Amino acid sequence: MHIEESTLISLIRAFPQAEYREIRKFLCSPYFTTRNDMLPLFDRIVDRPVESKATLWSDLFPERPFDDQRLRLLMSYLHKLLETYLSLSEWARDDVEQATLLAVGYRKRGLNDQYRRARASAEKRITKQPQRDAAYHAIRFRLMWEEYELLTVRNPTDSASFQEMVQHADAAYLSNRLRLICIAYAQRQVYRTSLDTLDLPEIVALAERPEWEHTPAVSLYLACYRMLRQPEEVAFFHAFTSMLRSVQPVFDDHEMRGLYLQAINYCIRRLNSGEDHFFQEVLLLYKSALAEEYLLEQGILSRFAYHNIVAAALHVGELEWVNSFIHTYKGQLERKYRESSFSFNLARLEYERKHYDAVLELLQRANYRDPLLNLAARTLLLKTWFALGEYELLQSHLEAMRSYVQRKRVIGYHKANYLNIVRYADRILKVRLDDEVAVAALRQAIKDEEVLTEKDWLLSCLEDGH
Repeated sequence: MHIEESTLISLIRAFPQAEYREIRKFLCSPYFTTRNDMLPLFDRIVDRPVESKATLWSDLFPERPFDDQRLRLLMSYLHKLLETYLSLSEWARDDVEQATLLAVGYRKRGLNDQYRRARASAEKRITKQPQRDAAYHAIRFRLMWEEYELLTVRNPTDSASFQEMVQHADAAYLSNRLRLICIAYAQRQVYRTSLDTLDLPEIVALAERPEWEHTPAVSLYLACYRMLRQPEEVAFFHAFTSMLRSVQPVFDDHEMRGLYLQAINYCIRRLNSGEDHFFQEVLLLYKSALAEEYLLEQGILSRFAYHNIVAAALHVGELEWVNSFIHTYKGQLERKYRESSFSFNLARLEYERKHYDAVLELLQRANYRDPLLNLAARTLLLKTWFALGEYELLQSHLEAMRSYVQRKRVIGYHKANYLNIVRYADRILKVRLDDEVAVAALRQAIKDEEVLTEKDWLLSCLEDGH
């Protein structure tokens, strides 16, 4: 393993440059370390790439012979310190956790007046913040447990708040447990994993009890579970999405993103089954998630979400909206995929507008290194040549596309799909449109093909002629 791939250097490279100043302050603090060799090691790694351990050693200790064991110990010490910094920086962002731990510290030291003030401050912070997720119930339980620990010392029979404490403990457990069940269902859709140890009827039965009806941390995941458990019942989908939109401030952005993706992926599965009316449903979900920025991770929008949103909007005919979306969110795409994703999706829009010259120009503008995006671009080019009546160019394009699919390492489903697109487009070019029997047979073959994403377009080509 190259030294740049070590755990220490990987961690340092993961910190943003804006954080280096705070890290240096931390490494200079005698509370955390009295060593004077940690900061030089950190600064040397930050300064430029490390070619080897020997190079690193000579830069730090130019007059000493290389000592591999000592260097490994130095790197280990620095790694532990940076892990401490990482933990503290996460703790510093959570004022509720800070206030709770302060109350715990006072209670353990028998400073009851200070404990009361700290606990009241923690309660105020918890109540003020809008989230009512599993973490909220867990920390409410934790604070109530601290109070219970204090009161039982004075009066072992005091159980005034015991029932409320139990309810918060149960809410945290049920929310996390149902969340795991929902994730397992989603994974099974893709990876065919087993649910034998996750789908426990007693958990669901407990969550269905009336007292949880107005506890979003439980009721929302129960609604999600029902949607996933019985996907054929569309009413469960609508119940879940309606509740999802109404409880948005209750969960943090990461959790809301996961819940929205559950609903979006449900729609995609229905679309894959040929239920085109779910294009409108999935677009509404995407719009809601975009408005709340749930689809952004550290300011980045997945290129896959970008493509899917454009596809849904084009399908329902919202051309002006999708034009605005394509341009607005271009800057939120990963830099290495930005230009290719932007040009491809703008080309899709221009194709729907029948601006075929613009499609050709846009498809030539970017380098589509990703094989699946390359194939999607080739398919759009295929459709454009067909629309322009450039059948000789189209024939050459089909041959090049077939060669590309067979040459590239494309996953089974995608390989079959794109080879089928090429095969049926080629057959449409060669069929005599006045031969009704041959056209009917080809039409039926296209309809019966299981793996074929451009089925509607191919059928329209038979109807329109060439």
